[in-house]
Amino acid sequence: MTATLPAGSGPAGPGIDSFEVTPGARPTVTVSGSGAPAFAVLRGSRLQLEGTVDVSGERWSATFPLLASRWNGLPMPAPSGTYALELRGESGEALAPRMPELTPPETLVDGVARVAFTVGDTTVSVVISAPLTDVERGPERQAALEAEYRSAKHSPLNAVFFESFYGQSATCNPLALDREFAATRPDIARYWSVVDASVEVPEGSIALIEGSEEWWRVRGSARLLVVNDWLRNRFRKRRFQTVLQTWHGTPLKKIALGRPGVGVRTALATIRERSRWNILLAQNPHSTSVFRSAYAYLGPIWQEGYPRDDALVSGDGAAIRARLGIAEGVTVLLYAPTWRDDRPEHVDHLDVATFTDALGDGYVTLIRGHSRTLQPGRDVEGSNVLDVTGYPDVTELFLVADALITDYSSVMFDYSVTGKPLFFFAPDLKRYREQLRGFYFDLDAAAPGPVVQRADELIELVRSRDQVAARYAPKYRAWRERFNPRDDGGSAARIVARLLQRRVVG
Repeated sequence: MTATLPAGSGPAGPGIDSFEVTPGARPTVTVSGSGAPAFAVLRGSRLQLEGTVDVSGERWSATFPLLASRWNGLPMPAPSGTYALELRGESGEALAPRMPELTPPETLVDGVARVAFTVGDTTVSVVISAPLTDVERGPERQAALEAEYRSAKHSPLNAVFFESFYGQSATCNPLALDREFAATRPDIARYWSVVDASVEVPEGSIALIEGSEEWWRVRGSARLLVVNDWLRNRFRKRRFQTVLQTWHGTPLKKIALGRPGVGVRTALATIRERSRWNILLAQNPHSTSVFRSAYAYLGPIWQEGYPRDDALVSGDGAAIRARLGIAEGVTVLLYAPTWRDDRPEHVDHLDVATFTDALGDGYVTLIRGHSRTLQPGRDVEGSNVLDVTGYPDVTELFLVADALITDYSSVMFDYSVTGKPLFFFAPDLKRYREQLRGFYFDLDAAAPGPVVQRADELIELVRSRDQVAARYAPKYRAWRERFNPRDDGGSAARIVARLLQRRVVG
């Protein structure tokens, strides 16, 4: 689709008067006009798309791919979001383009994305969204599809419907169970709910764009649903369906009904949500106890360890290290804080760039924000710092990291399966514990590593991590006995065997 528009008045710079979206095996977006920028990029919050600039006489064009490779992986459609157009001259100076007076129509690139353009007084952006068709997109069409889903008498489908973190990734406990189903019962169809086409699903499974007609159909007919978070309001459970709620971490911080100041509406929503679950997974006895109270859950809880941690028992991080471009001999620190209820977009409480510089040569810090910070945040930049918030699978990062730095995140309970050092940087410990969330146990007393509130103290501890590990060895052993008793590499196999034995699918 090509749209040629009359140019408007504006600051001196390249003029923009044409937009083109080209489908095919390598779909692209092209912006054209008069003048001659040297460089062009579409900059998103977690990804930038580099343009190829061509100049012919007084005309120029910049062509941007709609498929991009992240972390040296396969080219995938760009994630949904707004990508601002940046034009620069030969010396790198920013150029302010002359704006068109009109905005071109939205275009659907089948299976890739919907592409729209927004034109402001001084800005042009490309807006990428999920590739829903015209009969699927928009509030009215979604309301109609939901009404049909609720009223339809679906026939049971011998399949598993997976969803992880509301479709933002195909990871966590659902991914490990998908791999076990693929290995033991490849005849059972496996579907993944994804927010858009940028989410890579496991080999042999089928991606379903959330809100598509097929998504609604399979969600209403699959015999087994495996999810690691809430199903939300649009779910209506059929009598033949089983919901396996894997959840996504052992809790230190208070959750659900246990959170301070829970209102009536939130409490009712929590009770409604947990009533949909047939089986709940727990990593350990502590989680079982918390889930019983926090969700007032009386159904079966399978305490089989966490499937996502199976890979930590026998996995090798060498290939992942290479994929991330980390040199041999470099010490890798993973900084993975949880999110703050009062500042959900803020991640870098440590100032990882300054922290890593202070450590000196031979260190790289990976910063990993909570899944709730993926959309609102932007990548942290710094020398020897790599923002991996958008990396698909945190379990792979555990294999790469030589040590973990966290605060109140449940990653502490998974990473301890590796036996590698843990450090707790908690500058707002008192506020978080007494005002924001509260804890289920005393972190200071139980932590398998030092809990500190100053970055300079953390630096010295990281430099002497072997001695720190020896000092905390008894507490580390007690921690693993308490929180990792079944994380032995066989969790997924045990759970799938129990599901098949119950004939919930298969």
